[in-house]
Amino acid sequence: MSFLKGTKIYSILTGSCPVCHEESMYKESNPYKLRHTLKMNERCSHCNTKYKIEPSFFYGAMYVSYPVGIAFAVSAFLIGHFLLSLHLVATFLLIAGTMIICLPIILRLSRNIWINFFMHFGKKKNIS
Repeated sequence: MSFLKGTKIYSILTGSCPVCHEESMYKESNPYKLRHTLKMNERCSHCNTKYKIEPSFFYGAMYVSYPVGIAFAVSAFLIGHFLLSLHLVATFLLIAGTMIICLPIILRLSRNIWINFFMHFGKKKNIS
């Protein structure tokens, strides 16, 4: 995935620093370690970018998580209903299971998308 380095999509998919793309924003790389799913480093050790721009900064990620969750649910519906030819109840259960299983990924993707709205690759902002 290094061919995407320098783009927002790289930072969003890898959870790396949106300014330098050199290290992960998260203390734990595995999102399924539920106690540490949303624990983030305070700053990037490479470029010193502060991730939490202001108190409660990532509350905005809640607004992003809705369409991200809808994308996961629609994908589960399309796979269940059209590819697997499941009945409607089974498709609904597949959607619910997908949402539960993918919740840590949805949470991180939402945060990654949210922070990339405000920070850009290579444009060092020293926010204290």
